[in-house]
Amino acid sequence: MNAPRLIVGLGNPTDQHAHDRHNAGFWFIDALLRHYPGQMRPDAKFLGDVGEVRIGTQVVRLLKPMTYMNRSGQSVGALARFYRLEPADILVAYDELDLMPGSARLKLGGSSTHNGLRDITAHLGTPRYWRLRLGIGHPRSLNLNKSVVDFVLGKPSQSDQQLIDQATDRSVDHLPILMRDGWEIATQQLHGADPAMQQAKAARKGSPEAKPTDSL
Repeated sequence: MNAPRLIVGLGNPTDQHAHDRHNAGFWFIDALLRHYPGQMRPDAKFLGDVGEVRIGTQVVRLLKPMTYMNRSGQSVGALARFYRLEPADILVAYDELDLMPGSARLKLGGSSTHNGLRDITAHLGTPRYWRLRLGIGHPRSLNLNKSVVDFVLGKPSQSDQQLIDQATDRSVDHLPILMRDGWEIATQQLHGADPAMQQAKAARKGSPEAKPTDSL
């Protein structure tokens, strides 16, 4: 499959939400722009902030929907229709409750309870677009006595923010691989660089089951 022609970062506008976990997709676009020359500008036609950057030999459009999270699909759908983009040309970066802070995974399609993704799926007419899942953890897994709504609309701890930032930067670092070598190789390398997966792999190697038994 081809490299993405559009990268979308999901979040909520206004300074009130700038530091919310729910804005991890916006943080990804910000990190990308720190690595590559470019800037975002408001575009009423697409209900969001738009821009473009060159990654390797390819120019990629960027989008931050300014519709608030639950209506992200209005913005993504408008831009996709205007530029005649196929869903598989689109990569959407967002906050993932099912991954711990520090993890980042690529995925094509699938269902989701994330309101931003659900609206994008409705407007594109298919879930077959790419996702960059940036782990923020779940209040239950982090032992926090909070509702999911309060959690995603809250600020991460300093240590969790550092882990999220590291995963975000690591994802940006893998974009040239994606543009040059495609989704499969980029996915393998990004997932292989995930600290959680590295720890699990090391644990498997060190387990008694993984060691050969002595001959009697």
